[in-house]
Amino acid sequence: MASPAIESGALVTLSELDPSSSFFKLGASLRVTGKLQEYSLETAIAIITDGGAILKIDTQHLRDLGFRVGSIYQFIGELIQPDNEAILQARVGRNVDGIDLNLYHQSLQLLRQFQADHMNNSTT
Repeated sequence: MASPAIESGALVTLSELDPSSSFFKLGASLRVTGKLQEYSLETAIAIITDGGAILKIDTQHLRDLGFRVGSIYQFIGELIQPDNEAILQARVGRNVDGIDLNLYHQSLQLLRQFQADHMNNSTT
């Protein structure tokens, strides 16, 4: 029996993860980036921020990833509690110190614009 395919993580900003967002649903596979605000070794919960947005990350399945408050991290995983408080169950995590978050957000907007234009052109 074949295992179910693991979906790629949709690129989202933390500010897009509000209850009205199409990304905010149980099991949604997401890729998020933010600055580490807090990390608890006992609970394996990391809290990342980007602008005014905050997201909890469950890191219990990650190995060999050292956490430093103030560093920037990117995580890929699934939302596990979208009805109450969003928590991302991370399956991949990496330190991305040195990334320019403003430039990252701009490139994400350009990518989405390109994808929308490409979809419009392929339907005509």
